[in-house]
Amino acid sequence: MKILVTGGAGYIGSNLVDALRASGHDVRVLDNLSVGQIENIAPHLGAAGFEFICDSILNAEAVDKLVSQVDLVYHLAAAVGVRYIVKDPLNAILTNVRGTENVLASCSRYWKRLVIASTSEVYGKSNGQMLSETADRTLGPTSVNRWSYSASKAIDEHLAWAYCGKGLPVSVVRYFNSYGPRLNEDGYGSVIANFIRQALCDEPITVHGDGRQTRSFTYVTDTVKGTMLAGERPEAIGEVFNIGDPVEISVSELAKLIKGMTRSGSPIISVPYEDYYGQNFEDTPRRCPDITKAATWLGFEPQVQLEDGLRHTIDWCREHYKSANHKGSATTSPPLTVVRPKSAEAARTPAVTAADAAGPAVQC
Repeated sequence: MKILVTGGAGYIGSNLVDALRASGHDVRVLDNLSVGQIENIAPHLGAAGFEFICDSILNAEAVDKLVSQVDLVYHLAAAVGVRYIVKDPLNAILTNVRGTENVLASCSRYWKRLVIASTSEVYGKSNGQMLSETADRTLGPTSVNRWSYSASKAIDEHLAWAYCGKGLPVSVVRYFNSYGPRLNEDGYGSVIANFIRQALCDEPITVHGDGRQTRSFTYVTDTVKGTMLAGERPEAIGEVFNIGDPVEISVSELAKLIKGMTRSGSPIISVPYEDYYGQNFEDTPRRCPDITKAATWLGFEPQVQLEDGLRHTIDWCREHYKSANHKGSATTSPPLTVVRPKSAEAARTPAVTAADAAGPAVQC
């Protein structure tokens, strides 16, 4: 099969490209390298059945030409990272909405199957419950730039369902805090990337607020598997799926875990929101996916536990992050082991208490 991956030089995109190529597919990548890195796809450059196009999803003509040449499109290109959305909301909104509109229009013109990568950010503020795909969205005022990312990705989804209503075979996947090798050193909204970089540099590990806010982290191979299933299963057409791991950890416990695993001398410090995001920043104290639908419809179950995934991620970061001290050279982690599927009930058991989940909002 011939497949287009927009944003295919990025962190998740390049891991998806690896998996698609390993499955024998011809792959074309469209990426303007604003966040993605050519090193991520370097092993494929020049290989038969692979093509890289350095251009933007805002270039409707380039998008249209590429879509016409493939059978399936995975649309991952987007402006990402809450801090960067807050800094430049106009660019983020235009990239996410206009870019997705270009992809949808071309897929509709040539009638190509499409999977759109969305985000748990569309849920906005959490009511403390696990989030199913039909959960209500609760957002702050439009004067707070922080919510423009959620709104722009929700518009992407609305556009997808509008085209789907006309018959276009489209699916949406909502990612929950993916992490793993190739996480950008600058972070781009990844608390794990920031904590690992700080730990490797023996810089203070900065926890926003009191650190009791909880998140659910998904190793990149699980993220990729869920994405591919949404593009392969006919029952996924016209549907949205949470792609994440329901096991939770507080941000403060995550900081301690990464500090210990890196053998870092970094202190763990608390930093107010406004020092990082500016005034009027809001976030959610808990964001945990209900993956019942993905498990039932796609057969999706996360396979990699957090500590196992972190070991491999830390080893990769130690070798590749330019700012790292590289002290204690990278260990050779054993191959990732499949520790699941668990029972559905066990997978949903939080690693924190209800009191932890009630803490103030912070990092995503």
